[in-house]
Amino acid sequence: MIKTITDFNFNNKKVLIRVDFNVPLDEKRHVTDTTRIERAKKTILKVLNDGGSVILMSHLGRPKGIEEQFSLKHILPAVSTILDKKILFAKDCIGEETSKQAQELQKGEVLLLENLRFHPEEKAGDVTFAKKLASLADFYVNDAFGTAHRAHASTTVIAQFFKDKCAAGFLLSSEIKAISQVLEEGKKPILAILGGAKISSKIGVVKNLIDKVDNIIIGGGMAYTFIKAQGGKIGNSICEDDQLELALEILAEAKAKNTKIHLPVDTIAADSFSNEAAIQTVAIDAIPDGWMGLDIGPKTQVGFSYVALANQTILWNGPMGVFEMTKFRNGTRELANTIADATANGAFSLVGGGDSVAAVELFNLAHEVSYISTGGGALLEMLEGKTLPGIAALAN
Repeated sequence: MIKTITDFNFNNKKVLIRVDFNVPLDEKRHVTDTTRIERAKKTILKVLNDGGSVILMSHLGRPKGIEEQFSLKHILPAVSTILDKKILFAKDCIGEETSKQAQELQKGEVLLLENLRFHPEEKAGDVTFAKKLASLADFYVNDAFGTAHRAHASTTVIAQFFKDKCAAGFLLSSEIKAISQVLEEGKKPILAILGGAKISSKIGVVKNLIDKVDNIIIGGGMAYTFIKAQGGKIGNSICEDDQLELALEILAEAKAKNTKIHLPVDTIAADSFSNEAAIQTVAIDAIPDGWMGLDIGPKTQVGFSYVALANQTILWNGPMGVFEMTKFRNGTRELANTIADATANGAFSLVGGGDSVAAVELFNLAHEVSYISTGGGALLEMLEGKTLPGIAALAN
């Protein structure tokens, strides 16, 4: 069991909060999507409203040493606007000057530290580096679910220096709750919808979900590996030939455990990977040579919608086709609409993974689902049944 931010009062406390401000920037270094900053707001305000002060730490991008383009100073205006207050900035995340700024921090003030990954010790999980970060504050809160699967200095190692003085923030707590609502406490029947290009990246997820859910829909590029494994003709569609045997094993295991796997029956095939390609609708196991499946077909859309509406708990991770191209968007859009309808009818829906989240936002359905996860790799590892180091560290 881990404590959450609601278990403490932070009056007169300096609180070091690990946030995930790894946000997209345009060529002028302006934040183009503030979702991650907005999702951290509740945790930050809790500390400030209690009478504490906040020190924010995060990474941005994958810098090789100190690179100006990855400086967190670029996100200061966005953070300031969202929190509606001036944000102080430290030019480094450790060092004498930063320590002085932290010591002088007053009640109600917020200090943002420079990019943690400007120091290689962050990703290396260096204990000395973690101790230097810890020295800045009285209390540690982790609210960065997106990095909770990494045993980095600021996400995992640091917690040992805050015995009984560390907690999960509102975002991290809500992520854990939403995932357990699918895997542990979900109202049956439970449906997992898995898409994306490769089965190899989701083997652990599929195997764990077979024991947890009643139905699994498999779409996107990974579906063609299953179709070919069963003897279907898939033309030039994406396929992992080294995973054919595994696909058959998964189908057999699901059948033995009475978990129904739903595969596409038809596909929108194209003669090239392009929005200008010629297209035709064909049976998914009879794609002509030289053609490739880039979206689920109309019969599959109807079938998948029927399945989705019959479930009380829905997890969606991965698109049904190449939805970035308008010609191959219908399958993902129809599925997103169906999940929104099922949610309106009382189902609990969890959407996670970059492409799935991008899809619900593209179709203006973000507010029509129950929960949108901020984690990619972290979400997948939890769905595999793994304990994330950033969460485990809080139980000290």
